[in-house]
Amino acid sequence: MYPELMLTPMREELTRLGIRELKTAAEVDEAVKQPGTTMVVVNSICGCAAGKMRPAVRMAMQQGAHPDHSVSVFAGQDREATERARTYFCGYPPSSPSFGLLRDGQLVFMLERRNIEGRDAAAIARDLAAALDKFCGKTISK
Repeated sequence: MYPELMLTPMREELTRLGIRELKTAAEVDEAVKQPGTTMVVVNSICGCAAGKMRPAVRMAMQQGAHPDHSVSVFAGQDREATERARTYFCGYPPSSPSFGLLRDGQLVFMLERRNIEGRDAAAIARDLAAALDKFCGKTISK
């Protein structure tokens, strides 16, 4: 585990977007069981999270449809929350960074690390924005 001081900017990069950070299994269960769509971002300290995933989330959240709820867990740090979040990603091995989009607690879209590595943030944002447009009804005003 890394010192919290080192992680704070990585956490804030998502919380500044209105994404609620979850640190316990109970918080994950509570968030996922809410009606509607929930985007779960599995944050990470790795370079592809910093240079690709978090910027892609920011870009995708600035356009089109929005999930009803947006949450994050931090892999390797908030282990209990991360492990619980991954139980909702049925059929997918643990992966960080990653995104899962759930509707009424059921996974409808998954973007794994293998879909993030080797691509730029804009391409990843397009994939995420397309999933949000497909599965979410709320659009943001610009």
